[in-house]
Amino acid sequence: MTPSNTPKTENKAAWWAQRLLIAACAASIVAGFFIEHHPHFAFEAWPGFFAAFGFAAYCFIVLSAKALRPLLHRPETYYGDDAGSNGDTTTNDKQTDNQHD
Repeated sequence: MTPSNTPKTENKAAWWAQRLLIAACAASIVAGFFIEHHPHFAFEAWPGFFAAFGFAAYCFIVLSAKALRPLLHRPETYYGDDAGSNGDTTTNDKQTDNQHD
């Protein structure tokens, strides 16, 4: 039995991509302690401020999308029922064009 923190063979690429992203985020926060900033506002000088701000903006966008979904949702038949099961109408158009020739 393999431990849960090791990658499974089918998700190995996703596991490595996730670890790489986490390492890049951690390196960005650590680098914030050593890079000289020229902030316009006092809170911009806080270490990790931009990482936290980016994460907060991401959360805001995701939660806003979830809140807007009921308002913007359209039924599956919104574009009409004449489309095939996969939405491909090109075969129907070609057949009607050939009938007119």
